Amino acid sequence: MKNYRMETKCVQGGYRPGNGEPRQIPIVQSTTFKYESSADMGKLFDLEASGYFYSRLQNPTCDTVAAKICEMEGGTAAMLTSSGQAANFYTVFNIANCGDHVIASSAIYGGTYNLFAVTMKKMGIEFTFVQPHATKEELQAAFRPNTKAVFGETIANPALNVLDIETFAEVAHANGVPLIIDNTFATPIHCRPFEWGADIVTHSTTKYMDGHGAAVGGCIVDSGNFDWKAHAEKFPGLCTPDDSYHGITYVERFGKEGAFITKATAQLMRDFGSTPSPQSAFILNLGLESLHVRMKRHFENALAVATYLEKHEKISWVRFPSLPSDSEYAFAQKYMPNGTCGVISFGVKGGREAAERFMGQLRIAAIETHVADARSCCLHPASATHRQMSDAELTAAGVSPDLVRLSCGLENSEDLIEDIAAALETI
Repeated sequence: MKNYRMETKCVQGGYRPGNGEPRQIPIVQSTTFKYESSADMGKLFDLEASGYFYSRLQNPTCDTVAAKICEMEGGTAAMLTSSGQAANFYTVFNIANCGDHVIASSAIYGGTYNLFAVTMKKMGIEFTFVQPHATKEELQAAFRPNTKAVFGETIANPALNVLDIETFAEVAHANGVPLIIDNTFATPIHCRPFEWGADIVTHSTTKYMDGHGAAVGGCIVDSGNFDWKAHAEKFPGLCTPDDSYHGITYVERFGKEGAFITKATAQLMRDFGSTPSPQSAFILNLGLESLHVRMKRHFENALAVATYLEKHEKISWVRFPSLPSDSEYAFAQKYMPNGTCGVISFGVKGGREAAERFMGQLRIAAIETHVADARSCCLHPASATHRQMSDAELTAAGVSPDLVRLSCGLENSEDLIEDIAAALETI
């Protein structure tokens, strides 16, 4: 469906039923698959044939949904994972090993920061964090001979900084490494990072793509543009024989269009098993079918609420990239001229205590460790998702003690504003 527009890809991408086949994608709820001979199955284990033998590695339902997201992002290959965290871990670990180094934006989701700065550090991979608007010179200064990738979020969660994708891509490519972008908040409806030079995109599909708080999941999409072979010395895992698969070389066998995802599936999913269930993939697909409609409403509601908040006397500051007064506005207009997301960050006068009281008085938006749902929800990140970070790390990530993250759902915007006004009156 390469030439179809986004709305059509959301509804029909990834699956084209044949004569007499199910109109909706089938749920293949099976762990295993039967073959007539060991020789037939052996070809799958040797990566000499395509097919399925065990759902820990691949499943037809999951692959169908991954193919839809791949079409939406404009990539060449994709895979689903059991969560967005798994997607980010697999993406980095697929090319960076013990002794390697990765550059990442400091304005990223707290869970991802912890994954990089703590857990993967224990695995021997070191991360350097830079500002999302770092200059080319500042980015270049962060590179080392063992740097293997650059990572950032299109719209940072919850600071809502907009990454300067084009600059990050240019410097990454000048140093022979790929740019990885977590596109969870923008989704391909509002931004397609490959068009700005990114090489790999990840998603927490738990958020807008699912959109209903029903299924945790993640996705990795490869653009097929990065030439791994041209930098073979940096990426031996892709460019030298894999002894666990009888010495195949991924780039030689699957080309730059398929090598990255094949390796992530054949090695990492095989060994770590962060497998999405077929049922969860089916639920995700239902969300994808309405993503183009929902993202417009999420954005419209958020813009209305943000416009109200920035004029309220009890609000000290508002961050929403599509507000003309926002410091991120120029980047938002460059990368996402038709809208950003439905999430707003703002500060309540009175600090942490006032912010927590305000949230407790809301009747429509529930306090949840969640975001990007059909139902509005809110969170105090310094007490929840980012509580493992020091004050200095919070500041670097753009998370202040008074910050409230409000995810505007699909309700009526006037109802949301009236609810917020009533809650602010109690402070």
